[in-house]
Amino acid sequence: MILPLTGLVIGAILGAWRARRHGGGTADMAQWGAAHAVALGVVGLFVLLLLSRFAG
Repeated sequence: MILPLTGLVIGAILGAWRARRHGGGTADMAQWGAAHAVALGVVGLFVLLLLSRFAG
């Protein structure tokens, strides 16, 4: 259960950092953070499903 949540948090931080690095404002950081959070949350969900499928 922790992998998708971790992906969300890391994605939001990574997206906001990348937007800020590219000179974006608050709205850009929010949009990039949300997009990265969704993407890494989905990756974390698939990893969790694979681990639970093959581990037990």
